[in-house]
Formats: sequence, structure tokens, C-alpha cells
Amino acid sequence: MFRRHRRPLASTRSRQIALLAAAGLTNKQIGERLFLSPRTVSTPLHQLFPKLGVASRAALRDALRDSPKA
Repeated sequence: MFRRHRRPLASTRSRQIALLAAAGLTNKQIGERLFLSPRTVSTPLHQLFPKLGVASRAALRDALRDSPKA
């Protein structure tokens, strides 16, 4: 029997971006901290919002707060 490995919901970098966005930082501020362009910051957020079923940064904050720390 083959064991299936669960893929993480987000990469480490996407997780960093999501946590900073949930903390209230703008894409520009996140980009400055992580040495990325604001556009590069927006892409993982755009991909992560539907995966988590959220439509705002406030909802993202709540979703991350309520998720298990795996």
C-alpha cells in the first residue's frame, strides 16, 4: 500500500507573507521586509485566499489564528 503525503497548504515564503499580511502590513511593507516587490507579495495572497475561503486580510488573520500549527 502506498502512503500519500499531504502537501502543505502554502510554502514557507507564502506562509511568511500571509502572517505579515494578517498582522496588518501592506504589500509594500511586506515587500520591504522580505526584499520582494509588492506584486510578488500579492501573488501568494491571491492564491491563498480561495484555499482558505477568505476574502479579506481580517478574515485571513482569523483563519490563521484558528488553524492548527502544523
